[in-house]
Amino acid sequence: MDFKEQLKSSVDIVNVIGDYVRLRKSGVSRYTGLCPFHSEKTPSFSVHAGHQFYKCFGCGASGDVLKFVMEFEHVSFPEAMKLLAERNGIPMPKRAEYADADTRLRAAVFQIQELAQEAYRDQLAGPSGAEARRYLEKRGVSPEMSAQFGLGYAERSGRALLRIAEKQGFTPEQMENSGLLGRREDGSFYDRFRNRLMFPIHSESGKVIAFGGRALDPGENAKYINSADSPIYKKSAVLYNLHRAKEGIRKADRSVLVEGYMDAIGVFAAGVHEVVASCGTALTAQQVQALRRHAHKIIVNFDPDAAGAKAAEASIDLLLDESMHVRIMELDGGLDPDEYCKDRGAEAYRGKLDKAQTYFYWLADRARAKFDLRTAEGRVAGFQFLLPAIQRLPDKIERVAVANDVAGYLGVDAGLVLENFRKAAQDRRDKKVASVREPLRADEKILLNLLISDAEARQELIPELEQLPAVEQFATRRIFKALFALHAGGTVAYEELHARLEENDRELLASAVLLDETDSSVTSLSLGVECLRSLQRSSLKTLVAELKGRVKEAERSGNLREALRLAEELHNLEKAG
Repeated sequence: MDFKEQLKSSVDIVNVIGDYVRLRKSGVSRYTGLCPFHSEKTPSFSVHAGHQFYKCFGCGASGDVLKFVMEFEHVSFPEAMKLLAERNGIPMPKRAEYADADTRLRAAVFQIQELAQEAYRDQLAGPSGAEARRYLEKRGVSPEMSAQFGLGYAERSGRALLRIAEKQGFTPEQMENSGLLGRREDGSFYDRFRNRLMFPIHSESGKVIAFGGRALDPGENAKYINSADSPIYKKSAVLYNLHRAKEGIRKADRSVLVEGYMDAIGVFAAGVHEVVASCGTALTAQQVQALRRHAHKIIVNFDPDAAGAKAAEASIDLLLDESMHVRIMELDGGLDPDEYCKDRGAEAYRGKLDKAQTYFYWLADRARAKFDLRTAEGRVAGFQFLLPAIQRLPDKIERVAVANDVAGYLGVDAGLVLENFRKAAQDRRDKKVASVREPLRADEKILLNLLISDAEARQELIPELEQLPAVEQFATRRIFKALFALHAGGTVAYEELHARLEENDRELLASAVLLDETDSSVTSLSLGVECLRSLQRSSLKTLVAELKGRVKEAERSGNLREALRLAEELHNLEKAG
């Protein structure tokens, strides 16, 4: 067995994908969840534990565990094997170098991040990090929390990381693509981060992929800067602390979204382990989709200033577009989340979370502040401001109840509410397009699942099925033929069968296997034999009817010898049946 097969047989695809996607068991061997490769509101992504294969019936993504890691982490095949092997403690065979230039570049960029983290932590602990340590002490970040979050310090010189990279022999291309080193017009390099407190940013799988830096000099124009985008880091797709928070998100069945790195650290230290922060950017659809894979509920707790309120308001439409259940939490006293935890205590903060308001009440208060509700025009304008967010509520009854509640709150006529909702509902009906797939026959689904998973069934049933005309009537007939050919070669596996098929038949195979609700414990050889016998009887009836028609045709044409021969064949067939 080569290392690829050894690795695949040593890991469970459900556990691997379950680290990225919240999977729910929906059958004996089947798990479903929201697809991580495209935006969707209802799960169309299936993972089959028995066949160690995944398939999305929305976007078509499919493959084995290595393919998943490659697609999700945007890495090459060797990198996916290395990542899986390291995560599962499986020794990787020594390899002189990666296969292609892009893979070698990404490997070098990852290595530079690791060296940078080590250097920044050493600098924080050394003499040059005294100011950064004082800042952390002032913000209430203990040395233990600093170590847990890998905090560091980038010294003033602007050459500390550059010297390390040059000493390690990285090429100019690798240094420029690291996101940590800038390049001047004359070709020389410099450290992007200088005199800044450093926050390592991780991928969802826990690898350091970038850094955020907070200025320690009050006169610095940019308070926070991030690594430049690189082959391993796209700022718009990453949430700070998600690799650490995803388990807490699943346990709490919600995420808590804050604005900054220090807020995330302070709230996490208070015991709220489901907290994440955007990486210095406005919230993006990709970031929301990453959260929604783990939980649909979210509490937005941005800073209590005008900018924070504006950012929270802008995030609501985006969150609702991705079918998130949104609550907004406001903190009194003008305190940021981490300040509130330290000033009022962790219990007070958690109590605030539990009492967070549903987003439309928060928006209604915003509408009251924005519009003059003493006038009819102001009340209508306030309602129109709220209407798009209310219409995004998924439940119709809740939608109407909330709209009437908010209308009463703003003093708007309830008739206006109903008219707007009738129009919106009609628009949705006009846009809706139904797509129906013709279901497969029960017997072909039973036989296909049995033959893929049971060697004894293949041995007993395939010789007879190969001779059976009824199989030619199956929608899956080409899949059966490919399966017969694999059996003749000695091995049958879902992955190999899938690889032999054209795209349409791959879809049929996935529908028959990954969407099959049959309990595998009752899909036994005896049931397969029953299906076979039923097909044989059906084939016999078809053949008898065909022979009777040929006998009559021979008699009408006066060919008595042919009619007698066919009649004898018919007699023998009926006797045998």
